Amino acid sequence: MFWQSVDAFLTRIRPHRQGLSLAIDGVLVALGWQFTYLFRLGFERWLSARPSYDHGVLVGVAACYLVVFRLLDVPKGMWRFSGFGEIKRLLLGCLIAGSVSAVVVLMAQLREVPRAVLMLHPVMVLFGVCGVRILYRTVYEHMRMQVSGRSTETRRALVLGAGDAARRLLAGIQHEGWVVVGLLDDDPAKHDARVAGVPVLGPMALLPEQAQTQGATHVIVAVPSAPMAVRRRIIDLAAGTGLTVLTVPGARELQDGQRVPLRDIQPEDLLGRDPVTLDEGGIAEVLNDKVVLVTGAGGSIGSELCRQIARYGPRHIVLFELSEYALYAIEQELSEKWPHVPLVRLIGDVKDPDRLREVFARWRPQIVFHAAAYKHVPLMEEENALAALRNNTIGTHCAARAAAEHGVGRFVLVSTDKAVNPTNVMGATKRAAELAISALATQFPATSFMAVRFGNVLGSSGSVIPKFKEQIAKGGPVTVTHPDVIRYFMTISEAARLVLQAAAIGRSGQVLVLDMGEAVKIVDMARDLIRLAGHTEEEIGIEFTGLRPGEKLYEELLADSDSTIPTPVAGLRVARMEVDADLPGRIAAWLRENENPPDRSDHAVKQRLRVLVPEFTSS
Repeated sequence: MFWQSVDAFLTRIRPHRQGLSLAIDGVLVALGWQFTYLFRLGFERWLSARPSYDHGVLVGVAACYLVVFRLLDVPKGMWRFSGFGEIKRLLLGCLIAGSVSAVVVLMAQLREVPRAVLMLHPVMVLFGVCGVRILYRTVYEHMRMQVSGRSTETRRALVLGAGDAARRLLAGIQHEGWVVVGLLDDDPAKHDARVAGVPVLGPMALLPEQAQTQGATHVIVAVPSAPMAVRRRIIDLAAGTGLTVLTVPGARELQDGQRVPLRDIQPEDLLGRDPVTLDEGGIAEVLNDKVVLVTGAGGSIGSELCRQIARYGPRHIVLFELSEYALYAIEQELSEKWPHVPLVRLIGDVKDPDRLREVFARWRPQIVFHAAAYKHVPLMEEENALAALRNNTIGTHCAARAAAEHGVGRFVLVSTDKAVNPTNVMGATKRAAELAISALATQFPATSFMAVRFGNVLGSSGSVIPKFKEQIAKGGPVTVTHPDVIRYFMTISEAARLVLQAAAIGRSGQVLVLDMGEAVKIVDMARDLIRLAGHTEEEIGIEFTGLRPGEKLYEELLADSDSTIPTPVAGLRVARMEVDADLPGRIAAWLRENENPPDRSDHAVKQRLRVLVPEFTSS
């Protein structure tokens, strides 16, 4: 308790460190002057033999030392880190100040000041200022050992939140070199209480004041159960301190008895909305002990689907992926985290119907999640339109038809909000894919075909977040297409769970959409990432480059003509698309025309897409 009180006292005076350092050094200069006289004249004469103007000389000498120390930034030195570099700075300061003082005294012809005092005084001062710093460092390291079990400097944290997550957090990090100096919580009942021996200092509004008073180096947000809007407000408050901000995972990721880990603030923490709660029991019933095939298994969405599926105990997960490296990476991860889930690792192209029929005939999957797609809007808009059509539309039809022919129970297409009133090739090919599986739904009633639409996925390949982070790391500028562009966002985990939920509750021919809350301005997301990286907009600028070909200012989740109905899962709705009776015939003819078209130009591809998707408009 004594050493904790000492630590608290040192923390309180830390904001005044430079002034205190100068004051102590001034006292040591005066004491050095007295000891020098004592050493030179002895006890009998060290007071009586001084000249009458000695006090004035001492004030001038002390002022000289303090000015020189100030010019050499001696007060900025942190005593708990004092080492050889600090001693060299003090040695230089004493030599300069001692020499200047001696020269001034001699030039003033103050002959009664002993020359030996002028020569020895800098040595005495050097011993004093070095000694007090070494003593402070010794005491400080002993105090650190008593308080935290480590003699080295620790990270000092203020924790926002004083609930169960904070209690479990304290149980772990205080043995890992952290010193938690206090907690802040808006619940008045918790004020002046203690959590694991750490005081609750008051409401969160006191954070700026307490961060300075307590000498905090980090702020930890420990409110995993709070609504997302509240978490966003707390993160904004923490970011305003200029300190490093860490957080604990969300309530869903934490398990009872589990040690609470720390992580950096992620973009998903800034969404400001609560994730949709899904029907875990229904998903488990659909996936448990089933053979599940995932196309594009190594991609951003496909790999997260595999991770989520593995949690429900499938009989096999068939990983179907064109990229050798992506397949290897997801296979290694799944094998390490879920070693008891059997994996089938297959290289294959969804545009190869023979390979698909071979795979379906051998492994007999009961559920297929189709995540293989090209999704980068500008990349598909120019020079790659035919590749997008073949992969996103024809590839979907090949995979869906092979699934139906081999008795697959459920086929789930991962679609996009860009399929609604598309203005780009990627969105148009995805809308065409939705129509293709709608047509198959009328031809193969034994298989349930469904699609899932969602907005932009945070952190997925090709998304803005990795690009922004890379630009910030390089010093900027961060490029945003337009100051008014808005997007709907969700996390990769949430997107994957939505797809799994579609498999559980969806019916053939349906498109499921998520209530994604408020759209987010891309420029606001960029500003948040700059701030969380510890920079300002003055340091990392934002540059507007203009909308790219095919890009909208805003995205839609439902077309105007779509009708929606609620589902048992809050936040999910179903859009049943209008399907013409002649759609299967039109789709079949359209697919034959586009398998090997005579005109492969982007313009021709867009023209053919408009035949099937008349609402498609492009620049």
